[in-house]
Amino acid sequence: MGITLRAGPIAEVVMDVPPVNALAVRHWHDLADALHDAGRDPVTRVVVLRAEGRGFNAGVDIKEMQAGDGHQALVGANRGCHAAFAAVYDCPVPVVAAVHGFCLGGGIGLAGNADVVVASDDAYFGLPEVDRGALGAATHLARLVPAHLMRAMVYTCRNVTAAELLAFGSVLDVVPRQALPDAAMEVAGRIADKDPCVIRLAKESLNGIDPVDVKRSYRFEQGFTFELNLLGKGDEHRHRFVAGS
Repeated sequence: MGITLRAGPIAEVVMDVPPVNALAVRHWHDLADALHDAGRDPVTRVVVLRAEGRGFNAGVDIKEMQAGDGHQALVGANRGCHAAFAAVYDCPVPVVAAVHGFCLGGGIGLAGNADVVVASDDAYFGLPEVDRGALGAATHLARLVPAHLMRAMVYTCRNVTAAELLAFGSVLDVVPRQALPDAAMEVAGRIADKDPCVIRLAKESLNGIDPVDVKRSYRFEQGFTFELNLLGKGDEHRHRFVAGS
Protein backbone atom coordinates (compact mmCIF):
# COMPACT_ATOMS: atom_id res chain seq x y z
CA MET A 1 0.00 0.00 0.00
CA GLY A 2 1.03 3.60 -0.46
CA ILE A 3 2.36 4.96 -3.74
CA THR A 4 3.76 2.44 -6.22
CA LEU A 5 5.68 2.98 -9.45
CA ARG A 6 5.63 0.19 -12.01
CA ALA A 7 8.28 1.04 -14.56
CA GLY A 8 8.11 0.37 -18.28
CA PRO A 9 7.31 2.10 -21.58
CA ILE A 10 3.82 2.58 -20.12
CA ALA A 11 4.70 3.34 -16.52
CA GLU A 12 2.00 3.07 -13.85
CA VAL A 13 1.85 5.23 -10.73
CA VAL A 14 -0.71 3.73 -8.39
CA MET A 15 -2.27 5.30 -5.28
CA ASP A 16 -3.39 2.75 -2.70
CA VAL A 17 -3.97 4.44 0.65
CA PRO A 18 -7.03 2.94 2.38
CA PRO A 19 -9.72 3.64 3.19
CA VAL A 20 -10.36 6.48 0.70
CA ASN A 21 -7.02 7.53 -0.80
CA ALA A 22 -6.88 10.66 1.36
CA LEU A 23 -3.13 11.23 1.22
CA ALA A 24 -0.95 12.09 4.18
CA VAL A 25 1.93 14.54 3.73
CA ARG A 26 4.44 11.79 3.00
CA HIS A 27 2.16 10.25 0.37
CA TRP A 28 1.97 13.51 -1.60
CA HIS A 29 5.76 13.70 -1.68
CA ASP A 30 6.02 9.99 -2.52
CA LEU A 31 3.62 10.59 -5.40
CA ALA A 32 5.72 13.50 -6.66
CA ASP A 33 8.88 11.37 -6.42
CA ALA A 34 7.27 8.48 -8.32
CA LEU A 35 6.20 10.79 -11.15
CA HIS A 36 9.65 12.38 -11.29
CA ASP A 37 11.29 8.95 -11.39
CA ALA A 38 8.97 7.77 -14.16
CA GLY A 39 9.60 10.84 -16.28
CA ARG A 40 13.37 10.70 -15.84
CA ASP A 41 13.53 7.10 -17.04
CA PRO A 42 14.36 7.19 -20.78
CA VAL A 43 12.36 3.98 -21.23
CA THR A 44 9.13 5.70 -20.17
CA ARG A 45 6.89 6.89 -23.01
CA VAL A 46 3.72 7.63 -21.07
CA VAL A 47 2.51 7.42 -17.46
CA VAL A 48 -0.86 6.08 -16.30
CA LEU A 49 -1.88 7.57 -12.95
CA ARG A 50 -4.57 5.49 -11.24
CA ALA A 51 -5.76 4.27 -7.87
CA GLU A 52 -6.92 1.18 -6.08
CA GLY A 53 -9.89 1.07 -3.74
CA ARG A 54 -13.14 2.99 -3.53
CA GLY A 55 -12.11 6.11 -5.43
CA PHE A 56 -9.32 7.91 -7.23
CA ASN A 57 -8.43 10.47 -4.57
CA ALA A 58 -10.18 12.13 -1.61
CA GLY A 59 -7.63 14.92 -1.16
CA VAL A 60 -5.55 15.53 1.93
CA ASP A 61 -5.71 13.52 5.14
CA ILE A 62 -7.56 16.01 7.34
CA LYS A 63 -7.33 13.72 10.36
CA GLU A 64 -3.52 13.89 10.12
CA MET A 65 -3.76 17.67 9.88
CA GLN A 66 -5.84 17.88 13.06
CA ALA A 67 -3.88 15.31 15.05
CA GLY A 68 -0.95 17.54 16.03
CA ASP A 69 -0.40 20.99 17.45
CA GLY A 70 0.78 23.88 15.35
CA HIS A 71 0.63 24.23 11.60
CA GLN A 72 3.29 21.77 10.45
CA ALA A 73 0.81 19.33 8.93
CA LEU A 74 -1.07 22.12 7.14
CA VAL A 75 2.13 23.52 5.67
CA GLY A 76 3.29 20.01 4.82
CA ALA A 77 0.04 19.16 3.05
CA ASN A 78 0.12 22.37 1.04
CA ARG A 79 3.72 21.81 0.00
CA GLY A 80 3.06 18.15 -0.75
CA CYS A 81 0.03 18.93 -2.93
CA HIS A 82 1.95 21.62 -4.77
CA ALA A 83 4.80 19.18 -5.42
CA ALA A 84 2.52 16.36 -6.62
CA PHE A 85 0.38 18.55 -8.87
CA ALA A 86 3.52 20.10 -10.37
CA ALA A 87 5.03 16.64 -10.91
CA VAL A 88 2.02 15.64 -13.02
CA TYR A 89 2.23 18.83 -15.05
CA ASP A 90 6.03 18.80 -15.43
CA CYS A 91 6.35 15.08 -16.16
CA PRO A 92 8.34 15.01 -19.41
CA VAL A 93 5.92 12.49 -20.92
CA PRO A 94 2.11 12.60 -21.09
CA VAL A 95 0.20 11.54 -17.98
CA VAL A 96 -3.09 9.67 -18.44
CA ALA A 97 -5.29 9.85 -15.33
CA ALA A 98 -7.65 6.90 -14.89
CA VAL A 99 -10.35 8.17 -12.53
CA HIS A 100 -12.93 6.02 -10.76
CA GLY A 101 -15.29 6.80 -7.92
CA PHE A 102 -14.59 10.08 -6.18
CA CYS A 103 -12.07 12.66 -7.39
CA LEU A 104 -12.19 15.36 -4.74
CA GLY A 105 -9.95 18.17 -3.49
CA GLY A 106 -6.41 17.12 -4.25
CA GLY A 107 -7.74 14.64 -6.79
CA ILE A 108 -8.85 17.61 -8.88
CA GLY A 109 -5.29 18.93 -8.80
CA LEU A 110 -4.00 15.62 -10.15
CA ALA A 111 -6.67 15.08 -12.81
CA GLY A 112 -6.74 18.74 -13.83
CA ASN A 113 -2.98 18.74 -14.49
CA ALA A 114 -3.03 15.41 -16.36
CA ASP A 115 -2.70 15.41 -20.14
CA VAL A 116 -5.57 12.98 -20.69
CA VAL A 117 -8.39 11.89 -18.36
CA VAL A 118 -10.30 8.64 -18.79
CA ALA A 119 -13.05 7.96 -16.26
CA SER A 120 -15.41 5.24 -15.17
CA ASP A 121 -19.15 5.81 -15.29
CA ASP A 122 -19.29 6.04 -11.49
CA ALA A 123 -16.69 8.82 -11.31
CA TYR A 124 -17.52 12.25 -9.94
CA PHE A 125 -15.43 15.35 -9.41
CA GLY A 126 -15.64 18.14 -6.84
CA LEU A 127 -13.93 20.68 -4.61
CA PRO A 128 -15.29 20.55 -1.04
CA GLU A 129 -12.65 23.06 0.11
CA VAL A 130 -15.11 25.78 1.18
CA ASP A 131 -16.78 23.29 3.53
CA ARG A 132 -13.33 22.49 4.96
CA GLY A 133 -12.33 26.10 5.63
CA ALA A 134 -9.78 26.06 2.82
CA LEU A 135 -9.28 27.14 -0.76
CA GLY A 136 -7.27 25.72 -3.64
CA ALA A 137 -7.28 23.65 -6.84
CA ALA A 138 -9.72 25.99 -8.58
CA THR A 139 -6.73 26.47 -10.89
CA HIS A 140 -7.04 22.82 -11.89
CA LEU A 141 -10.82 22.67 -11.83
CA ALA A 142 -10.79 25.48 -14.39
CA ARG A 143 -8.99 23.07 -16.74
CA LEU A 144 -11.91 20.63 -16.44
CA VAL A 145 -15.06 22.78 -16.48
CA PRO A 146 -16.14 26.17 -17.89
CA ALA A 147 -15.46 29.27 -15.81
CA HIS A 148 -18.93 29.92 -14.45
CA LEU A 149 -19.48 26.30 -13.50
CA MET A 150 -16.08 26.30 -11.79
CA ARG A 151 -17.16 29.27 -9.68
CA ALA A 152 -20.48 27.65 -8.81
CA MET A 153 -18.70 24.43 -7.84
CA VAL A 154 -16.30 26.31 -5.55
CA TYR A 155 -19.06 28.33 -3.86
CA THR A 156 -21.57 25.48 -3.45
CA CYS A 157 -19.26 22.46 -3.25
CA ARG A 158 -21.42 20.64 -5.80
CA ASN A 159 -19.95 17.77 -7.79
CA VAL A 160 -20.03 16.99 -11.51
CA THR A 161 -20.13 13.57 -13.12
CA ALA A 162 -17.74 12.04 -15.59
CA ALA A 163 -20.53 12.20 -18.18
CA GLU A 164 -20.72 16.00 -17.74
CA LEU A 165 -16.98 16.31 -18.21
CA LEU A 166 -17.19 14.11 -21.31
CA ALA A 167 -19.62 16.65 -22.77
CA PHE A 168 -17.14 19.45 -22.03
CA GLY A 169 -14.33 17.50 -23.70
CA SER A 170 -12.14 17.45 -20.59
CA VAL A 171 -12.66 13.70 -20.14
CA LEU A 172 -11.68 11.70 -23.20
CA ASP A 173 -13.89 8.70 -22.55
CA VAL A 174 -16.28 7.28 -19.95
CA VAL A 175 -16.40 3.51 -19.59
CA PRO A 176 -17.84 0.94 -17.16
CA ARG A 177 -15.80 0.63 -13.97
CA GLN A 178 -14.38 -2.78 -14.86
CA ALA A 179 -13.24 -1.50 -18.27
CA LEU A 180 -11.32 1.51 -16.93
CA PRO A 181 -7.84 -0.08 -16.65
CA ASP A 182 -8.00 -1.35 -20.23
CA ALA A 183 -9.36 1.98 -21.52
CA ALA A 184 -6.51 3.89 -19.87
CA MET A 185 -3.93 1.45 -21.19
CA GLU A 186 -5.40 1.64 -24.70
CA VAL A 187 -5.00 5.43 -24.79
CA ALA A 188 -1.56 5.17 -23.24
CA GLY A 189 -0.60 2.54 -25.81
CA ARG A 190 -1.54 4.85 -28.68
CA ILE A 191 0.72 7.53 -27.22
CA ALA A 192 3.51 5.04 -26.53
CA ASP A 193 3.46 3.95 -30.18
CA LYS A 194 4.56 7.43 -31.29
CA ASP A 195 8.15 8.61 -31.61
CA PRO A 196 9.17 9.22 -27.96
CA CYS A 197 11.41 12.15 -28.84
CA VAL A 198 8.54 13.90 -30.62
CA ILE A 199 6.10 13.17 -27.77
CA ARG A 200 8.44 14.55 -25.11
CA LEU A 201 8.88 17.75 -27.11
CA ALA A 202 5.14 17.90 -27.73
CA LYS A 203 4.54 17.79 -23.96
CA GLU A 204 7.06 20.58 -23.38
CA SER A 205 5.61 22.70 -26.17
CA LEU A 206 2.01 22.30 -24.96
CA ASN A 207 3.00 23.31 -21.44
CA GLY A 208 4.78 26.31 -22.91
CA ILE A 209 1.66 27.66 -24.61
CA ASP A 210 -0.66 27.27 -21.60
CA PRO A 211 -2.29 30.64 -20.84
CA VAL A 212 -2.11 30.07 -17.05
CA ASP A 213 0.98 29.22 -15.01
CA VAL A 214 -0.69 26.46 -13.01
CA LYS A 215 2.04 26.23 -10.37
CA ARG A 216 2.07 29.95 -9.59
CA SER A 217 -1.74 30.17 -9.77
CA TYR A 218 -2.19 27.32 -7.30
CA ARG A 219 0.40 28.80 -4.94
CA PHE A 220 -1.60 32.04 -4.97
CA GLU A 221 -4.73 30.11 -3.98
CA GLN A 222 -2.88 28.41 -1.15
CA GLY A 223 -2.15 31.78 0.44
CA PHE A 224 -5.84 32.19 1.15
CA THR A 225 -5.94 28.84 2.93
CA PHE A 226 -3.25 30.13 5.27
CA GLU A 227 -5.24 33.35 5.76
CA LEU A 228 -8.36 31.34 6.65
CA ASN A 229 -6.30 29.37 9.12
CA LEU A 230 -5.08 32.57 10.80
CA LEU A 231 -8.71 33.67 11.07
CA GLY A 232 -9.57 30.40 12.83
CA LYS A 233 -11.84 29.20 10.03
CA GLY A 234 -9.56 26.37 8.97
CA ASP A 235 -9.51 24.68 12.37
CA GLU A 236 -13.22 25.30 12.89
CA HIS A 237 -14.26 23.51 9.71
CA ARG A 238 -11.64 20.75 9.93
CA HIS A 239 -12.67 19.94 13.52
CA ARG A 240 -16.27 19.73 12.37
CA PHE A 241 -15.30 17.36 9.55
CA VAL A 242 -13.26 15.08 11.83
CA ALA A 243 -15.99 15.03 14.47
CA GLY A 244 -18.60 14.05 11.90
CA SER A 245 -16.55 11.40 10.11
